[in-house]
Order: sequence, then C-alpha cells, then structure tokens
Amino acid sequence: MHISEGVLKPEIIIPCSVISATAVSYLLYKLKAGDIPKVAAISAMFFIASFIHLPLGVTSVHLVLSGLAGAFLGANAVIAIFVALFFQALLFGYGGISVLGVNLLIIAMPSLFSVYLLKLSFKKFRTLFWFGIGFLPIFCSSILLSLVLVLNGKEFAPVATLAFASNLTLMVLEGIISLFALRFIFRVKKELLKC
Repeated sequence: MHISEGVLKPEIIIPCSVISATAVSYLLYKLKAGDIPKVAAISAMFFIASFIHLPLGVTSVHLVLSGLAGAFLGANAVIAIFVALFFQALLFGYGGISVLGVNLLIIAMPSLFSVYLLKLSFKKFRTLFWFGIGFLPIFCSSILLSLVLVLNGKEFAPVATLAFASNLTLMVLEGIISLFALRFIFRVKKELLKC
C-alpha cells in the first residue's frame, strides 16, 4: 500500500505533503491529553499489522487495519497512522520520508469513513457495517493509490491496475478481521464502541 521514494514527481509530492502537514498539525493542536494513550495504542496496532505479509501470487500484501483505527479514533486516526508511517519509513524503509505525505493521504483519509459506519452499525445491518469498516477504507485507499500512480504518468497505468487488483483480497480480509474484532469487542466491552 506504500509508494516508495523515487517513484513520484514533485508535482504530486509537494501538495500532498503540505496538505498532510496541515492536517497533522491541526489535529495535534486539537488532541486532548486523555486521548494520547488511545492514539498510541492504535498507532502501535497499525505499525505491527504491517509486518503481517500475505503472499499473493508474485507479490504480497500486508495488513493495514486503517478501518479499525478510524472507527476507534475518528479524525485522530490520521495522527496514529502518521506516527506509524513515519517510524516504518525511518526504521524499515517502508515508503519513505519524502513520500510520507502522499502515503498518509492514501491510507489515513479513507479511514475516516469508518467512524460513520460504526455509528450506522448501531441502527441496523450491524454485520454488514462492521465488515465495511475494514473493507471500505482499503477499497478507497486502493483507488487513491491507483489514481496517484496514473497521475504520475500514463506508463504507471498497468502498475496501478495491478496494485488495485492485488488489494482486492486484502479488502475482503480486512473486512472479515474488522467484523470479528468488532463483534468480540461488542460482546466484551461495548462501551469502547461508543462514538
């Protein structure tokens, strides 16, 4: 799901970095001290999940769990994902520092749909919405990833198609993981799901 350094043109990197820096700065300014442990825990979950690679033909995909991050944190998921992406780039070379803003927009922004899906799940179709919490952010992230690659140059169109296709399995898998995780939390500690 990460775009590596050296792939994108500056015309894409610079505006995305400015938007990401503005969003993270604003959210850090608004962050309440009581929310910091929750943000840190979800950031750690996101960081560790990325080490679970699933082989898929000639490539592999890794868990993201951005939907769960968005469901539990709302807008603060952007902070949690930023911290995790920063340390992944710094320590392991996933993505990179120069494309951190692009990767943040691709992964974190779709996670914001999850908080609304969680609210809707308490009305009806709970199972469907809980599946959607995992599925929809990965679907949107895959579309954004493909769009960024195509905007970078028409020669990236086959790669964009392959990137989207390789994430189809991940979308379903993340939907199933979200469904079971939320079902478990709903049974054990329902108040964690209150938005």
